[in-house]
Amino acid sequence: MAVPLDELLEKIVKEDASDLHLHAHRPPTMRLNGALLDLNKESLLPEDTVGYMKAITSHEHQEELAKIGSTDFGFAFKDLARFRVAVYRQKGEIALTLRLIPYKFLTFQQLGLGQLVVDLLDRPRGLVMVTGPTGSGKTTTLASMINYINENHDRHIITIEDPIEYYHQHKKSIISQRELGVDLPDFAEGLRRGLRQDPDVFLVGEMRDPETIRAAITAAETGHLVFATLHTTGASRTVDRITESFPIEEQEQIRVMLSVSILAIISQQLLPRSDVKGRVAAYEIMVATPAIANLVREKKTYRIISEIQTGMKQGMKTMDQSLLELYGAGKIDRATALDASFDREQLDKSLKMVDIDRQQAKA
Repeated sequence: MAVPLDELLEKIVKEDASDLHLHAHRPPTMRLNGALLDLNKESLLPEDTVGYMKAITSHEHQEELAKIGSTDFGFAFKDLARFRVAVYRQKGEIALTLRLIPYKFLTFQQLGLGQLVVDLLDRPRGLVMVTGPTGSGKTTTLASMINYINENHDRHIITIEDPIEYYHQHKKSIISQRELGVDLPDFAEGLRRGLRQDPDVFLVGEMRDPETIRAAITAAETGHLVFATLHTTGASRTVDRITESFPIEEQEQIRVMLSVSILAIISQQLLPRSDVKGRVAAYEIMVATPAIANLVREKKTYRIISEIQTGMKQGMKTMDQSLLELYGAGKIDRATALDASFDREQLDKSLKMVDIDRQQAKA
């Protein structure tokens, strides 16, 4: 007999695991600190995963599953947590992945972000992009940023999400959270309509297509603070991905618009810790200086990394500098740092210097 879903979810919350995977012919499996661990020895049957699906999936989402083979939604579990749920068919059978979304917002100190990033949240307009691969903590970072604005400024914040993950209460700000498929059809429509709703701040869950990207840049240009995500790594790659998503004849115009509207790009990775259980975030932080704006406009994004290095005194940092700091603090090991690096050869040399310093300190 399959373990009740409530018991599995309570285990995920208790262990602070990131995900629960439910597949037929395999035991329920959680992802804890990046590793997959079976929760028991008994494999699930196809009817078990169907039962789990029906227990938490609305009629509308079941219809979507039947029609296109997958569906996504948010799910509140008691008063303990929320989960982002993906239900899909594989080999003709139902499978589920549930990602834990804690209710508590992290502080910037817990996230490992400094004052430079906090200062961005006090700005009245511009585009801030938080980028990184799936599972790198982008949603958590953005939720903490929105919570900071909500607590410290009187703003009208509009979020456009697929699905809503973190739930925000009205604090000093008014916050309107809109979900795709429930409150509106797509991100671009939410941005266009949102401009008529007296907004100050937008959160765009994902810039998936040229129409959404253009709407987000336009919103930033017209005096709004806009937060958005992309599945890219690094500032230069993010700028290139945005411009290259448009036809060639439009790319120059988009580069000019981006150079004017962009405030910052924060790229992040979540890495396994070597000192304690858990994971730690490494960040590349780029703030758009006049020099960086010129590089974006002139299609010289390959030089952005050197401008970030120049701006380290102001709080900017490259991904490899962040990795070096984490290694120097004993939070990650050498292999983890090198696997996550942008310039493996150069970082390896820097890590060796840290090792030499450590050896000399012991002598």
